[in-house]
Amino acid sequence: MGTHVIKMPDIGEGIAEVELSQWHVKVGDLVVEDQVLADVMTDKAMVDIPSPVHGKVIALGGQPGEVMAVGSVLISIEVEGAGNLKESAAPAPVKEAPVAPKVETTVDNKPAAAPRPAPACQGPVVAREADERPLASPAVRKHALDLGIQLRLVRGTGPAGRILHEDLEAYLAQGQANASAPAAAAYTQRNDEEQIQVIGMRRKIAQRMQDATQRAAHFSYVEEIDVTAIEELRAHLNEKHGASRGKLTLLPFLVRALVVALRDFPQMNARYDDEAQIITRLGAVHVGVATQSDVGLMVPVVRHAEARSLWDSAAEISRLANAARNGKASRDELSGSTITLTSLGALGGIVSTPVLNLPEVAIVGVNKIVERPMVVKGQVVIRKMMNLSSSFDHRVVDGMDAALFIQAIRGLLEQPATLFVE
Repeated sequence: MGTHVIKMPDIGEGIAEVELSQWHVKVGDLVVEDQVLADVMTDKAMVDIPSPVHGKVIALGGQPGEVMAVGSVLISIEVEGAGNLKESAAPAPVKEAPVAPKVETTVDNKPAAAPRPAPACQGPVVAREADERPLASPAVRKHALDLGIQLRLVRGTGPAGRILHEDLEAYLAQGQANASAPAAAAYTQRNDEEQIQVIGMRRKIAQRMQDATQRAAHFSYVEEIDVTAIEELRAHLNEKHGASRGKLTLLPFLVRALVVALRDFPQMNARYDDEAQIITRLGAVHVGVATQSDVGLMVPVVRHAEARSLWDSAAEISRLANAARNGKASRDELSGSTITLTSLGALGGIVSTPVLNLPEVAIVGVNKIVERPMVVKGQVVIRKMMNLSSSFDHRVVDGMDAALFIQAIRGLLEQPATLFVE
């Protein structure tokens, strides 16, 4: 027997250290080649670390939440063969690919749904011990939690019996087919507690939000916008071109409004290096689109929005949002924004106070669209209204400029033809 020592691989892009997010194995486990051993977290992306060998785990090199340097010992595996010590880096990491619940809040403004309860009668079960931890990625575990499924009861069809998203859906479908009426709910007192370690993506989000609120002088500005006309235009374009070019949501119109308004307000399309005391204004408009994923808030970037058509922007927003939710967005796709657009879709509420995405100096927040009676030319009419709740860095942006910027966006959206006047 020999010992194969696997070192933390070089994930690339100049990354010198990563955070160990979760182990999928423990000491004593038998593993096979390509089985996922651990999840690690870079600046924004979660990646899987697979095993290059078959063998038995004899030592783990760190604990979840620990920051490990590239080249440090990740795990030791006992393998068949000569007794000398073997070392290698883990194979190229594979990005995690979580699957979002069937209904969620998306950039398409579709409503979110509450997690589905477990079916009363489950499908075929697997005989596992109560304390046995089945193989599954963090995304699959989150998906199972949302569905109310106990993973130890699910048969895995992946490598080494790993449970996949498809296994959850098959299990749920079988359970629903055999479901019977649920028992009456009982009211009982609860005194349980759960402690959750802040690691991985949640830690990165917490650090960035704390850094942003401590370093920037935030102020917010809210304005209501009549979006009746632009919603009519959107419906018309979707009816005429939706089948051939794809459906348009409101987001590409908002991106276009940002692009046009920034021509007169270049100070909003900027980054502030507060250590060097330098403001960099950019001609390129790289719009970050805040997107909720299974592992937390991510901001993929629509690059060169100033050179994109409505449908080009729509396609890129959709592609990036799917990549972010599925854990496939690259480091380049998650960095380099110059201004951010954030929306909670149908859950957007009336007013919000978005936190800046440093080192940017402006973020535009979109609230939900509601129909309200409004007075137009002396007549009470029903109009579609929406608030923009935006935040700015007061160290760089004056209040008057922020107000004029949002008013410019308002004018463009209320008179949508002006979006396309050069």
